[in-house]
Amino acid sequence: MNKIEKLYPIWIFLSISLGLGAGQIHPLKNIMADILIPLLSIMLFFSFLQISFRDIGQALTHRTFFLSSIGINFILTPILAWSIASLILPDEPALWIGFILLMVTPCTDWYIIFTQMARGNTALSTSILPVNLLLQILLLPFYLYLFTGVTDEIQLSSFIQGAIAILLIPLFTAWLVRLWMGRSGEKEKWMAKLHNVPVLLLCTAIIAIFAAHGGLLTENPSLLLRLLTAILLFFTLIFVIARAAGKWLGLSKRDLASFQMTTLARNSPIGLAIAISAFPEEPLVALALVAAPLIELPVLAAAAWIILKLDQ
Repeated sequence: MNKIEKLYPIWIFLSISLGLGAGQIHPLKNIMADILIPLLSIMLFFSFLQISFRDIGQALTHRTFFLSSIGINFILTPILAWSIASLILPDEPALWIGFILLMVTPCTDWYIIFTQMARGNTALSTSILPVNLLLQILLLPFYLYLFTGVTDEIQLSSFIQGAIAILLIPLFTAWLVRLWMGRSGEKEKWMAKLHNVPVLLLCTAIIAIFAAHGGLLTENPSLLLRLLTAILLFFTLIFVIARAAGKWLGLSKRDLASFQMTTLARNSPIGLAIAISAFPEEPLVALALVAAPLIELPVLAAAAWIILKLDQ
């Protein structure tokens, strides 16, 4: 690990702090809200740029990884989220909805960067990305109706727009750039120079998230504590369950790291866009999506570090 990678938990905490501070400056807060989606797109472009698209095709044949990831993300996770919400948030319907919205949508963006940090199989992680995205689009109304009683307000167009902006455009652009690098004969030189760029862009995106929406956290301190407890409990249980399942399935060290990150990370950026557009009169629904990175990002950074230590 280089110096930047060794200190990435510190960079993330600093980014959260900087974002909360920047959010106190009103013009800066608006600017950060406007640049958040472009930042996530650029971040993923540099992540996709470091992945061999030939390896993605080979990874699609890994049935054990695919079926077990789908099972945890779309069967176990919704049931676990409902159980935790029932235990900790039974009298807060808005937080309940936001919590369920967060937990039933597997991450389709920054989990790839944390997979890289954990020395996981990023091609394998990327190969399941379109499956996760499609299934969460199809199943989200069902989950919200089943676990919250809400379905009509959800605008699936938010998912589609977010997918195009955050995923498809960066992926296609990275593929074109890799083709150019291969023909120029300088691919390895460029890859070495760009190795740490995704981490730096992730930190910038974190600053933007907390600058744009961090006010929800400071305005609801008592509810925030209960929400963070629920989120931390979820991540702890999923980390332990996924690691045990991956070991039982006999996954290699690299594939196990990918498996854990794929099942651990949640889709808070797209979820936040849906919460704001679908529930404009219920800001506490969005609170869950804003609070999640406060726990999720340090947890993912810690998880990457723990995986490296356990599997070295």
